Amino acid sequence: MSDSITSTEAPETQFPWFALQVRTKYEMGVADFLRGRGYIPFLPVCRTRKMWSDRTKVVDTALFPGYMFCRVNIQDRLPILTAPGVIRIVGYDRVPIPVDEAEIKALQTLVTSELPNQLWPFLRIGEQVEIDSGPLQGLKGILVEVRGARRLVLSVSLLQRSVAVEIEAALVKSLESSGRPSAEELKREGRPSELVGCGR
Repeated sequence: MSDSITSTEAPETQFPWFALQVRTKYEMGVADFLRGRGYIPFLPVCRTRKMWSDRTKVVDTALFPGYMFCRVNIQDRLPILTAPGVIRIVGYDRVPIPVDEAEIKALQTLVTSELPNQLWPFLRIGEQVEIDSGPLQGLKGILVEVRGARRLVLSVSLLQRSVAVEIEAALVKSLESSGRPSAEELKREGRPSELVGCGR
C-alpha cells in the first residue's frame, strides 16, 4: 500500500517542483519542517512490514530513500538549503533542475491510489503505454512483464529512479503507432516477448 505526504497547493503561488536530497530516514522530519515553514513538500511513501523479534508492524517509509520533492522559488532557496536534514537541491553541475510536473503528478496519482507498488530499476526505453481506466487512469509509463505479472513503471528522470505498480493488461493502451503486436496478440500466436506492451 502507498500514501503520500504533501500539502494543500495554492495555484496562484505555485513554483516548480525540485528534488531535494535529504538525510536518509529523516525524510518525514524534513517534510514536516518545510510544511511548517509554509512550503509545499511532497514525500511519496510506501507502507512496508518491519519485523522485530516479538512483532511485525506496518510502517510508512520513503518511496525514494534520501529524496523528496518541494515547490521552490529557486531565487530564494537558502531557507531550503539550511533546513535541518537537507543536503542539496538536485541538479546538474550544481545548477538546480526542476522535476517534470507530469512526473510528479504521476507519482501523486500512484501513491494516492493505494495500489501495491515497489521500487524498480530505472528505465528509459521501452513501449510507452497509458492506463485508460481504473484509479490510475491517465498515467503514462513503460509496461513490463515479470513472472507473468504486468507492471507499469513510472520514472523520475532527474533522480534516475523508477517505481512499478502491478496492473491488469486490459487497462492499458499503447502510445506507440509502430504497429507492433500487443502482448495478448503475441501470446495468442505463441511468440515470446521480453518487454511487453498492450496495443491500442
